[in-house]
Amino acid sequence: MSSAYRWMMTAPGQPMVKESFTPDPKDGDVVVEVAGCGVCHTDLGYYYDGVRLNHPLPLALGHEISGYVRAAGSGAEHWIGRPVLVPAVTPCGTCDLCKSGKGTICRAQKMPGNDIQGGFASHIVVHSHGLCPVDMDKLKQAGLELADISVVADAVTTPYQAVLQADIKPGSLAVVIGVGGVGGYCVQMAAAFGATVVALDVDAKKLDVIAQHGAAKTINVREVDPKDLKKIIGGFAKEKGLPATGWTILECSGTAAGQGTAWNLLVHGATLCVVGFTMDKVEVRLSNLMAFHARVLGNWGCLVENYPAALDMVLSGKVQVKPFVEHHPLSQINEIFEAVHSHRLSRRAILIP
Repeated sequence: MSSAYRWMMTAPGQPMVKESFTPDPKDGDVVVEVAGCGVCHTDLGYYYDGVRLNHPLPLALGHEISGYVRAAGSGAEHWIGRPVLVPAVTPCGTCDLCKSGKGTICRAQKMPGNDIQGGFASHIVVHSHGLCPVDMDKLKQAGLELADISVVADAVTTPYQAVLQADIKPGSLAVVIGVGGVGGYCVQMAAAFGATVVALDVDAKKLDVIAQHGAAKTINVREVDPKDLKKIIGGFAKEKGLPATGWTILECSGTAAGQGTAWNLLVHGATLCVVGFTMDKVEVRLSNLMAFHARVLGNWGCLVENYPAALDMVLSGKVQVKPFVEHHPLSQINEIFEAVHSHRLSRRAILIP
């Protein structure tokens, strides 16, 4: 495996450079030959916005990874040859937080492309804890390639965790703000859990697409007075026989404007889920939570224990990934990052070594 390589970020905004390396798995580690790695909004935050990384530069970014295990350290040999999803965040599995079902906030967690070298590479070395095996027969039956489901590692599992912990059920109303990337899968996931979903965005094309994949109603917020938005959604809920209270609002845009919109949509008994990330600050009146007896939930990624169930949603066809992804050669990483940053791509880019 001496021909392994990765594309290194050397400084914010500077072209990434290709570097050769020799994978060296320690006890419990595996070497995954990367099939595909998705370009996430978080990667752009590190690269363009100076979001702090836990690993010093140079560093290979990328945390949405699928591939085949090609080598392993002691204790992980049984993984060799198996197709896997690599968790976007791998907890230690042994601390008190992990044992109490809170592995997403494990203080020893490792995130590829943040804590360790990431997946914009031919190979990556990760700990075997939390690896999610992939049933290749089911994958083929679903008309998917292993690279396609790299996005499950974050863009699908993160909204799965959000929808699960918000306790979305049939008969509920879910409002998803921002339907690109994570948000598009969030719409599908909420609908698969039985919710009637209202999708909000500023991009008419994205709204047109998501109307075919789970959204019962779409609203272009550029065309609506913000003061009328809650009334419009309330009218739709009444028309559909849904409650005027207890909405689940999932903020997936990762923008200050989106977070402000989410806050303004609070109703009595609402649950607001902060799914998207931004460095921007918003000004809110926290007493609204008290007045509405509402709650706000965050989730950092997804519990590794929930990865198989989230993947099954994709393999069963309940959540579609194919219409929302496109493949590009990893060698074009600098051009693709710029295209994503400039909003020239409408689908999630998956980089293929």
